[in-house]
Amino acid sequence: MIQRKRTIKEKTKKLLQNYDLYLLLLPTLLYFLVFHYFPMYGVQIAFKNFNATLGIMGSPWIGFEQFTRFFQSYQFWTVLKNTIGLALFELAVFPIPIIMALLLNQLVSRRFKRIVQTVTYAPHFISVVVLVGMLYLFLSPRNGIINQLIALFGGDPIFFFGIPEWFKPLFVFSGVWQNLGWGMIIYLAALTSISPDLHEAAVMDGASKIRRIWHIDIPGILPTVIILLILNMGNLLNVGFEEVYLMQNSVNISSSEIIQTHVYKAGLLGAQFSYATAVGLFNSIINFILLIIVNQTAKKSGQSSLW
Repeated sequence: MIQRKRTIKEKTKKLLQNYDLYLLLLPTLLYFLVFHYFPMYGVQIAFKNFNATLGIMGSPWIGFEQFTRFFQSYQFWTVLKNTIGLALFELAVFPIPIIMALLLNQLVSRRFKRIVQTVTYAPHFISVVVLVGMLYLFLSPRNGIINQLIALFGGDPIFFFGIPEWFKPLFVFSGVWQNLGWGMIIYLAALTSISPDLHEAAVMDGASKIRRIWHIDIPGILPTVIILLILNMGNLLNVGFEEVYLMQNSVNISSSEIIQTHVYKAGLLGAQFSYATAVGLFNSIINFILLIIVNQTAKKSGQSSLW
């Protein structure tokens, strides 16, 4: 008992000594509490027939009826297939920022390196609305520069936004273009932590740049890559709602309808709050399971893990 009191007293003393640091941390804690943890109270409406006049507690409990409704819906397989398809496509281009960071790290000219960094970082600060507007302008079948080039070489104009098969490549590669520079920042920071002595020793042994990248740079940033991959897997099915919704139209909806847009239409536009919450909860559970599986796999293989 005395030892416990002494421990509490020591912890309180440390807390008071570093109170300014905890004050800096307070806004972040409040943000997560207010916008991420407190709203979880409303998840229970996924198991109820929510009525706004009765409130969350007063609404009748119906169990898994909303989940069953979603699973039996004619849209279920289409929505799930499109979401998984986009998620796997985005996962396939996950190495692109890594490759670009490795190549950029090998540049000798600092001036050219800064130019490349500026050019690749700049699109990240373009809003999604502007990005989709640029896509519509560039890919317009009548005045778009891409179709003008196609016509210049004797081809026929393509209505990119009217062909369902084109939706996934347009969505994924426009996202790569917008977020490439921002995604490289962490990998470039990890590369700077690698000791220059390793490269100097490799050069003395006659190793080429490819060999140095393969045996020094990649193992050096591998823990960072694994952590970011685990985080991406935990967010795999949360495909970007804004861009998908803005690119979506009645012609390509067979390829563009995903879980997030389905939730938005059912919940906010259709006022089916319980159903939309159930679909969103299903999506979150799948992401959580994927996060656990990938983290445990990385841990058992001796790689870095979140816990």
